[in-house]
Amino acid sequence: MAHFELKMKPKQVVKRLLSALSERAEDVLTLRFGLGKASERMTLEAIGQKYGITRERVRQVENYALAQVRKSDAYKKEKPAFDELEALIKSLGGIVAEDDVLNYVSKDRGTQNNVNFLLVLGDPFIKEKEDDEFKHRWYVDPELSKKVHESLRKLYKNLADNDLISESDIINSFLEHLKEVSEEYRDEEILKRWLGISKVIAKNPLGEWGKATSSNVKARGIRDFAFLALRKHGSPIHFREVARSIEKLFGRKAHVATTHNELIKDPRFVLVGRGLYALTEWGYVAGVVRDVIKYILNKFGALTKEEIMEKVLKERYVKENTVMVNLQNQKHFKKDKEGRYNAVS
Repeated sequence: MAHFELKMKPKQVVKRLLSALSERAEDVLTLRFGLGKASERMTLEAIGQKYGITRERVRQVENYALAQVRKSDAYKKEKPAFDELEALIKSLGGIVAEDDVLNYVSKDRGTQNNVNFLLVLGDPFIKEKEDDEFKHRWYVDPELSKKVHESLRKLYKNLADNDLISESDIINSFLEHLKEVSEEYRDEEILKRWLGISKVIAKNPLGEWGKATSSNVKARGIRDFAFLALRKHGSPIHFREVARSIEKLFGRKAHVATTHNELIKDPRFVLVGRGLYALTEWGYVAGVVRDVIKYILNKFGALTKEEIMEKVLKERYVKENTVMVNLQNQKHFKKDKEGRYNAVS
């Protein structure tokens, strides 16, 4: 989708709109919305102290001033600016997180404040405040907004706590819930923007999606980054390589000894050879080689030396001789007349 450039100058439009007000009313809106040279927004309390009035009185002045602007001739004259802003919201998906729309328009805080003021002022724009599920968001189509909210809820409901899903897969799942949405909105950039409205679904540093509360998504410590690095690699690697991967993929300092200690402590990882680690979720068995042999024999029953070797080497990066030495320990393993081994219970 082509980048939507605003033709109007937000600061100039706002200046013309505020000219309809008394000096104090203009000042209150300027301070409340950060429309002046200082882009910091002032609280009702701070403005009240400036004027020696209560915060409630400031709120009344603010609401009265907004109503006055909406009734003014200046407001009618600026209709093209509001139409342009409405077209922008539609081009971004019809419903968009507040930060997204403001950052899209400009990186300048002052300009963002002026655009925010125009959104608050303009008739077509509806704001829903941040809650436990969603960020602050603006929309122009209530019906579409309802569908997007419902679909995001369904998407979250279908995620297991530690699921990690590729971006293309989560977009496809999202589309499944959005069957009635018109074709113009079935655009990858728009869908990603809609996903970004949610506070309970998020993307990890490798671009995979899951529940925002999962350590696989909001990676915090070395263990979480090690998990993501190993998962990306897709097969067992040495702890030194895990540390290197963390630095390369995430730009985080990872000392080799610290990384090794963290891998040892975390049940998500399993040692499968000298310094080699795999993810437990890949199905590797924890424990020393003897434990692995016992696990295999308990699972499959009596097996020949060759069958045991084949299965153990899928679980562990060890020498064949290590497996043979363990099998000869009669305290743990017995060989039957057919030459097959059983675990001693």
